[in-house]
Amino acid sequence: MAYLPSLRQLSYLVALAKELNFTRAAETCFVGQSTLSAGLKELEDGLGIQLVERDRQNVSITPAGLEVLERARTILAASEDLVEYASASGKPMTATIRLGVIPTIAPFLLPSVLPEIRKRFPDLKITLREDLTANLLTRLAEHKLDFALIALPYDVSGLLVEELFDDPFWLVAKEGDPALKGKEVTLPAKMAERLLLLEEGHCLREHSLQACKKPDIRKDDGMEATSLLTLLQMVESGFGIALLPEMAVKSSLLNNSDLIAKAMAAPAPKRVIALAARSSTAHTAEFMALSRCIRDQFSVSLQKAK
Repeated sequence: MAYLPSLRQLSYLVALAKELNFTRAAETCFVGQSTLSAGLKELEDGLGIQLVERDRQNVSITPAGLEVLERARTILAASEDLVEYASASGKPMTATIRLGVIPTIAPFLLPSVLPEIRKRFPDLKITLREDLTANLLTRLAEHKLDFALIALPYDVSGLLVEELFDDPFWLVAKEGDPALKGKEVTLPAKMAERLLLLEEGHCLREHSLQACKKPDIRKDDGMEATSLLTLLQMVESGFGIALLPEMAVKSSLLNNSDLIAKAMAAPAPKRVIALAARSSTAHTAEFMALSRCIRDQFSVSLQKAK
């Protein structure tokens, strides 16, 4: 029979890859260092490849070890999902869901969605984490989150994804700015050079670049914003123009400013708001119920904003 690694051995590899220190990795696994070392040696012998390089000063994961590591994380997450499924199968909509949300969605959508979730599913508990998309998807893969509310396009291969609604971009500029002139707002190449962006890591930066069909826009002064609020302050100070998601425009974000937002000419550039989960998630019922709730509540909020 072919060798099959144990979940414990795989957890040792994941812990060591995170800590890059045998002592600390053993502590996180609640075992002695000799036990962890022996378990990893058994894993290497069983698979017939070297996973870890070590000397007196350094620990690193080999290229083959990195490939095994990704599979180990997937296997461990699926195993935890299996246990959760068995625990929750008789009690749907009573779990604690760890939800991650990106910063360009959280303040505009959650205030209306969370009360509706509590109303529809009083026994469902939601814990929140706000972070960048890449970090949320990493935590999702590591079983530290159950769902992630993100914006597409983004690489979500291998995940369970439910597209919820489109979120078109609006052009934001100071009142009287030439970018706002005309019946239909467009973003020609000359105008795109004035576009201000969020710093790297924010998916809204990539979505804005796609909207103006540019691979990147590098400012000579290195000026980039760390948040939407900072981005709008930069626009209000006359440093350029920006693209803002419709959900942000429909909120109170532009109140008490001299900024004007105009919808862009069809076909308007857009992002797609989506809920993502591991394909092995134990919370499929909760995933679909929350997807419907978010979609429904957004439609209600949009009607109220008109």
